[in-house]
Parts: sequence; structure tokens; C-alpha cells
Amino acid sequence: MSHQEAMDVDFAPAAEEPESPAAASRLQEPAAADGDASTSGAPRPAASRSSWGAFVGEREPRRPPPPRARRNPPRQQQQGPRAASAAASASSSSSQRASRARSTAQLDSYFQINRTQATAASHILAGHSGNSSDETVVLSDSESNSSSSSTEEEEETVGVLEEAPGPANLGVSDATQMEPPGGDSVGPEHPDARGATALQKKTTPLKRTHLAAPLAPLGEEEESGDTCAICFEEWTNAGEHRLSALRCGHLFGYSCIERWLKGQVGKCPQCNKKAKRSDIVVLYARTLKALDTSEQEHMKSSLEKEQMLRRKAELESAQSRLQLQVLTDECSKLRQQVQELKALMARHNTLSSQQPSNSRSCFPGCLSSSQGQHKYHFERATLVSQVGNCRVMAYCDPLSCLVVSQPSPQSTLIPGCGIKMMSAVNSKSSQYVPIHSKQIRGLAFSNRADGLLLSAALDHTLKLTSLTTNTVVQTYNTGRPVWSCSWCLDDTNYVYAGLVNGSVLVYDLRDTSSHVQELAPQKSRCPVVSLSYLPRMASASLPYGGLVSGTLEGACFWEQKASGSYRPHHLLLEPGGCIDLQTEASTRHCLATFRPNRNNNCLRCVVMELTSTQLTDGTEDVICSCRPVQTLTAGPSCKLLTKNAIFQSPEDDGSILVCAGDEASNSAMLWDAGSGSLLQKLPADLPVLDVCPYEVNRNSFLATLTEKMVKIYKWQ
Repeated sequence: MSHQEAMDVDFAPAAEEPESPAAASRLQEPAAADGDASTSGAPRPAASRSSWGAFVGEREPRRPPPPRARRNPPRQQQQGPRAASAAASASSSSSQRASRARSTAQLDSYFQINRTQATAASHILAGHSGNSSDETVVLSDSESNSSSSSTEEEEETVGVLEEAPGPANLGVSDATQMEPPGGDSVGPEHPDARGATALQKKTTPLKRTHLAAPLAPLGEEEESGDTCAICFEEWTNAGEHRLSALRCGHLFGYSCIERWLKGQVGKCPQCNKKAKRSDIVVLYARTLKALDTSEQEHMKSSLEKEQMLRRKAELESAQSRLQLQVLTDECSKLRQQVQELKALMARHNTLSSQQPSNSRSCFPGCLSSSQGQHKYHFERATLVSQVGNCRVMAYCDPLSCLVVSQPSPQSTLIPGCGIKMMSAVNSKSSQYVPIHSKQIRGLAFSNRADGLLLSAALDHTLKLTSLTTNTVVQTYNTGRPVWSCSWCLDDTNYVYAGLVNGSVLVYDLRDTSSHVQELAPQKSRCPVVSLSYLPRMASASLPYGGLVSGTLEGACFWEQKASGSYRPHHLLLEPGGCIDLQTEASTRHCLATFRPNRNNNCLRCVVMELTSTQLTDGTEDVICSCRPVQTLTAGPSCKLLTKNAIFQSPEDDGSILVCAGDEASNSAMLWDAGSGSLLQKLPADLPVLDVCPYEVNRNSFLATLTEKMVKIYKWQ
């Protein structure tokens, strides 16, 4: 098959495409010219090429010029119009294929550089050898002059192919087949040199074109994001296709989304959420750009994570510091208990060796000779209330002040009851603080340094008052009148309230709603007249901590377990007539005051020692009890519920002193608990209702309270 017939077969499908009448008329003009040339017998290849170039330039300016006519005049006359039509169809088909494959040619051509070059080289060589072997070309004198111009046209054709890259599947072999056969024909002399030159001209620009393809920039339509998701056209800032949005946030052209929602879809084209025409919102924006905040959000999440870890570390550090503080306090308590135990054992051994048969050996010490030379001397007297009705008092060591309960000095303006704060350093400084609406029956301070006062009153409340701000900071409603109160000295977060029905309520300062536990009475339901807490300590007689409650019928020791529960131990006292029960923590002694009765016609103060007995070896079950060690007597009358005191001697020799009010003589009587002898009788104008020993600047004082006045005595 000749080369011209191969061209006819390749371009046959493209020739079937319809053409416009203008193109057909222009196509007939070169054919007529060719016919005239064949009739006259003189070939005019130059005129044919110029007419054909003009036609192709109008139809597609960027395509290469059509192949020139064959140098054999008879064959050009027969196939001239057919070759022109096939070339035009081939140009149109090649342009369409190039435009369709333009978007994918860049990457594909980059990865097919080596394969395309090898294919191009093989096809060019095959075409060259085929043309040389199939035909013998005879050049006339007129045609030999145009050989140089043919070579230039071939180079221009290759240059045009370089400028317009084709699809990936259109290799160099296709371009070689589209070349006219006359382009590859050479003279009889030097055929190999002419072929090598043509091969170099065709392969060199192809490599340069494929390497430059991947560097081409993306089109504006690929970079732009301002297109409607329905019609894929850019939206506008005015008109029917203006920028609009749905409630879900997706953007569309107004006309497109309106037509979309008019149908039966009723959903967003992108997220399928339900939408309606009223959800369309027109956005008035000239430009719309999405700011990339992914890095900022990542940094925010990292910051939040670091802050969370920091807070966690701070919390763990605070917990560790709190645990360290608790362990340090516990270690200090244990060391103090060890020292007390050592001192107690040494003192006990000394007393046992000196007085083995003395009845006073039950006390750690006895009165020394110097104690007879020291006693309490009257210091001053302070009027608390002119109307009376004062009841109890307590001393705050951190603030160095003595507080006394009293009715309001201006009952018409501020009714109720409160306390009067009197400075232990400056006797002229005093201040009234209102607290309760009814009479106060109990006052207590703890070993805390914040100056919180615990008060119990008949208005069914238990209150905490800050003496630094003179305000009530916490109120607990007990539901019944409160007769007494106390702090837990082992854990100051707990307080106790003794009710009129004999129950004891346990409150946690961290729980402001209600009491956490109720210690129900075991026998009688008499009012709890007194509450005293014994802290845990290394004592041979009673090492356990707990609450000692005294009622009008008896007493009970509530042993506090490690789990926070309480176990009652009944203390055997004389039945009936107990008006007060006080304790001395260091020596584990208590003082019970009894009214006169049929058997005893005078006021009696019984000093008892608290002891514990283990039931079986290896168990924690113990029995706590008390045994009388000394009985002190006073006057024959006792109509009021007075409060007495048992405390260590200011001489610090280990002896125990007892002070109690005597209604018969309107005085306060001071005894030595070891010997039972009366040391002093402190006079008063009215019956003494309460006694409070305290120490200021290493000086010991004793305060006695009547209904109207406080008297201060100094040990010297």
C-alpha cells in the first residue's frame, strides 16, 4: 500500500464530519485550479499551497499548513481534492482531540516522556525507510527550486505542534503519519544524511515540550471557588444569579437554588438538609474568600490541652501539699504524745517510789510548798449587763478576748441575745455582737486560729460566728432547743450540739445542709447540759478520743472510731441530780457536780478518773468507765444550773485544781483535787454561774461570771 493510500485510510473517519457551505465553496476553488493545471499539463504546486494555506489560516490559524501536492503531476490531478478534504478533516479532528485532552495531558505527558520519545523516533525512522523503498521520486527542474521551501514548511509544522500539545494517546507516530509523503522524499544523492537531519528536527522539540508541560499554571476555573454547586457557573453580586445561602450555610446562585427548591426535592443539594424558599438568604458581598484557620484551631486545641494539663498538675500539687500538711500535723501530734507519755511514765515512777501508799497517788502531783504562797488576787470587775440574764462565757486564745453571753443592750431596736467581747489585754475594750434570738446556753472555741465561735441557744439553732468580722457565717437549724455545744479537737471540721431531748447531733462544717450523724440517747431523754471532747493521746488510763456528754440523769462517753462512727460507754454516776460535767484532757479526769438530795444535803463536786479495760487480748473491744477519786463539798443550796471548771494548777507542778460556784455564800470556791483541801474562796455579789481559767502572756487568770458582772482574778 502506498503512503498516500495510508493517509486516506487514517483520515477517512474525520472526513465524514459536516462542513459549512462556505468551507465547501472554498474547498472547490483549489480543486478547480488543480484541474486547470492538469489540463494544461503544467503543474502549479506553489499556487495550490498558497490557496490551501489561506483556507486553513481562516479555519484554524494555529494548525500547521496542509501538506503540499505530490511531485508526480498525474497523481496530483487524481487525488488533489480528496487529499485536501482529508487534510481539513484531520485538522479539525486533531483540534478537537487536543482541546478534550488538554486538562489531562500535563500529568500524563510528564510520566510518558521517555516512552513518547522512543515511539516518536521509531515511527520517524519507519516512515523514512518506507518512503525510500516504496517510491522512486523524479524531480523536475521547476520542482527542485522549491525543495528548500518544503523543508522550511516542515520545520514550521513541527514548531506549531510544539506550541499546541496534543493528548497523551496521540504519540509522535500520529504526527508522522499526518505528514505528507512529499515532505520525506529526498534526491537520489545523500539519502542517509537527509534522513538523519529530519530525525533530529522532529525529536529535539518534542522533549522540550513534554518537560515544560507540568510547569503550566492551573486555569482560573480550577483555582476559583466562586462557582455555584448547581450550574457550575460563577455567581454574581447582583442580578438573578447573585450570591445566596441556605440556613445550612451552603452557597448557591439565587436563581439556581430557587429553581431547585421549587421542585419536589426540598433539600439542600450538598448536605440534603430540609430547606424551603424562605430559607434563602441573599448575601451582600463583593468578594468571598474562606480564611484558612486550621492552624489557628490546632493551636487553640493545643493551648486548651496544655491549660487542662496545667490545671491538673496544679490540683495534684495542691493535693500533695495538703497531704503533706496533714501528715506533718499528724507526725507532730504523735511526737507530742510520745513526749507526754514519757513524761507521764517518769512522773508515775517518781510518785510510786516516793508515796507508794498515799491516797493522793492517783494524781500526777500534789501541792508544793510554793503553792501555799501563791493564790488568785482580784484584778478587776466589768459590768456586762444591767438587766442581767448573762449565762455562759468562753476564752479565745488566738484573739486574747473573753466572750460573755448577754441579752441585747438595746432590746427595743435589736432584740435577741448576743455576746460581749472583752479584751484580755485592754480591759476598757469591749464590743457587742448580736447572734441569737433567744437565750444562749453554750459557747465554745476550738484550737483553730481563725477565731470561730460556736454558740448554742434555745432558738433551735447552732451558729458559727467569726470574731474577726463580727458576723454569723453559718447557721444550723436543729429543730429543738440546744442546751450545749462542743468542738471535735481531733478534727475541727466537726461540731456537736446537745439537744433538749438527750440527743447529740454531729455537724460537718463542709456540709451546710444538715447534720451528718445523730447520737441517740440510750436511756433517759433528759437535756444534755454539758459536752466536752477528749482528744486522742498516749495515756495509760484512756488513750481513746471521744465525746463526754452529761445529762440530768447521768453521763456517757462516745468513743470515736477510726471510721468516724461512735460507740457509747455509760459512765456509772449517782442517779439523778447531775447539773454539770467537765473534763481535764491531759490527765483524763472529769468533774461531776451534783445537787443536794436526801442522802447528801450539800452541793458535791466529784472528781473521777476515766479508764479503759480491754476485754480480750488481740482485740479492739474495750470498756470505758470512771471511778471516783475525790469528793468536794460546798453549800446546801443549788437552784441554778451552774458550770464549774477542773484545770491544771498555774504552778505547773502537775496538780489539779477545781473551782465551783457556791450559791449559799455567793462565792467561787477553789480546791486542790489531790488533797481535797479548800484553797480559796472568791467572793461575788450574786451566785456564780460560770468559771473560766485562761492564760495571757504567761500570766494565769480566773474569770467568774454572775448574771450582771465578770470578775477577773490573777494568779500571783
